[in-house]
Amino acid sequence: MSEPSDPHPRRGYHHGDLRDALLSAGEAELRDKGIEGFTLRSCAKRAGVSHGAPAHHFADANALLTALAATGYRHFLTTQQRRKGAAAADPRSQLLAAGMGYVDFARENPDMFRLVFSSTRIDHSDPELAAAGRAAFDQLVADVVAVTGVDPYRSEAGLIGVSAVWSLVHGAAELLIGGRLPIPGDDPAETERLVRDLVSRALPLATGAA
Repeated sequence: MSEPSDPHPRRGYHHGDLRDALLSAGEAELRDKGIEGFTLRSCAKRAGVSHGAPAHHFADANALLTALAATGYRHFLTTQQRRKGAAAADPRSQLLAAGMGYVDFARENPDMFRLVFSSTRIDHSDPELAAAGRAAFDQLVADVVAVTGVDPYRSEAGLIGVSAVWSLVHGAAELLIGGRLPIPGDDPAETERLVRDLVSRALPLATGAA
């Protein structure tokens, strides 16, 4: 005799794409509520699964945030590649485009930007996150070396150059999304022009390639 079927099946436990569904829900929760308001229960609700279902992939909200940060690094590189693909092929133009892509990512995803670069809730020892972060850093190094010709792993000057570029562009992005960069008006084209001018003027100075 067969057992009666469960009239209330537990959604999510056999969800073929549960992890991806939770990551998508997590991105939406991050945009809507920020890091401070982020909970695993709310992500489960948004994904349409039971509140216990996420435990199959994520022990707690911080584990999901860590996975989201790895996704964020990949989005970050994609955003930079979008800018670089539309720019001239010479090294300076590519470095400028990468800097603009950095700012684009911050403006388009401010909470993801803060999660990736400043949150204390993510586990930096997580292998997936570490690999994604390393890929982003390696791309920065490659772009700077293409301009300066100096290897930061073999030269203090090279390391200073990479650090200067990163600090400058990151600082501009932070000021912009924090509303601290004095850009008059709300015209997107004017914002684009001023940010591009800032990055284009500052990057050669930071790399010593003026």
